[in-house]
Amino acid sequence: MDERILIVAPSWVGDAILSEPLIALLREPYTEPIVDVLAPPWCAAVYARVRGIRRVIENPFDHGRFDLAGRIALAAQLRSERYSRVFVLPNSWKSALIPWLARIPRRTGYIGESRYGLLTDARRLDRRSMPQLVQRFAALAGSNGSMVPMSPGPVLIPDAANRAAVMRAMHLTSRRPAVILCPGAEFGPSKRWPPTHFADLARRFLERGLQVWLVGSPNDKIAANAVIAAAGESAREIRDLAGHTDLGTAIDLLSAGALVVSNDSGLMHAAAAVGVPLIALFGSSSPVFTPPLSDTARVARIEIECSPCFKRECPLGHFRCMRDLAPEQVYNLARATLSI
Repeated sequence: MDERILIVAPSWVGDAILSEPLIALLREPYTEPIVDVLAPPWCAAVYARVRGIRRVIENPFDHGRFDLAGRIALAAQLRSERYSRVFVLPNSWKSALIPWLARIPRRTGYIGESRYGLLTDARRLDRRSMPQLVQRFAALAGSNGSMVPMSPGPVLIPDAANRAAVMRAMHLTSRRPAVILCPGAEFGPSKRWPPTHFADLARRFLERGLQVWLVGSPNDKIAANAVIAAAGESAREIRDLAGHTDLGTAIDLLSAGALVVSNDSGLMHAAAAVGVPLIALFGSSSPVFTPPLSDTARVARIEIECSPCFKRECPLGHFRCMRDLAPEQVYNLARATLSI
């Protein structure tokens, strides 16, 4: 029987992007797409921009929702596809249940939440030898305990036709270089650079004659509104696109930028994956674990003893890891990147 592979995708957009090198390794020996992805609906746009995907199947189960009957029904649907192998990327017990119910013969993933009986190829994670999430995903393509050669980083293919159509519809021009700011971060406030800092940075770019666009999901609208409020008179020159595009269109628009400045978020990984110059802002999270994987990416952070804490909100209340990361420091990185 020909190889037919299913990926059970992560729930975070950034993690979904970091699964692309695994998919690249799986598709490499084959001329036709053999990989299907079971993904939450908000991650579908990511996999639509990944080479080698045959189709994306919607995983309708939100975090915390069990719905055994629904999972049995979905497993029956997957069983009809006769997959020969599945890679379960989330570490939860529930994420491994559907492939087990679907009777997929080879079920690969990390041990996670005591799921020995659900996985036929249960791997023990060596965190020290694989500090990056992208390495952990890619290693699943090899035999247990082996390291696999990996591409430099994830690659997403923007939809050029969609980008052009949206730019026309939104009256966005490419006559002047555009700096794209991504002020949101789905995980929580501790990952978000202060809106006053984004506003300060935007003013500096505008004074140089550059365009400034804000890009983000509807959930990032509050963060974008705060930047606009802090920008004063400069707000009239900032194009606030946050909440006005879906994820796929946001990814396509990122590829039109001369530079992206982003918090550690899904859009940060998307910017790196489309190859646009990027400055990634890190505070509570770690560029060791989930760095932007691109030769054109730079990390902006300060050394502080409590960072990274990986908390959704600053547990000490001072938020110095982001507050003390000055706009001037980020702007100097941008100047070096853009040669302005």
